[in-house]
Amino acid sequence: MYEVYVAARFEAAHRLVGDFGPATRLHGHTYRLEVLVRGEHLHDDGTLYDIGLLRPAVEDLAASLHYRDLGEVPGLAGVNTTAEALARYCWERLAPPLRGEGLDSLVVRVWESSEVYAAREDSLG
Repeated sequence: MYEVYVAARFEAAHRLVGDFGPATRLHGHTYRLEVLVRGEHLHDDGTLYDIGLLRPAVEDLAASLHYRDLGEVPGLAGVNTTAEALARYCWERLAPPLRGEGLDSLVVRVWESSEVYAAREDSLG
């Protein structure tokens, strides 16, 4: 299995709904968005997927979330903006152009700190 990895950072604020103690108040994180595509077969040019296509997609997604209140972002409004929900949101935005490119899966990790992340991994088939 081969994989290609790209990461980006963004600053954003959110608040959690439920029994999350002080995290129910508006607070922010320096998020790290990590994206991996995986597949068994390389293209004739020796690549799994062009990093020159993946990197701008990841950077554009991070830029769209930069300095935002996540609860006000279309697609996240009305959602409890946990790291898991943010990983799902990012996965759903990155997956469509990757389908049909010979890739097996997409992994999205959203780090809220250097010690804590949530991830979504699913098939692109």
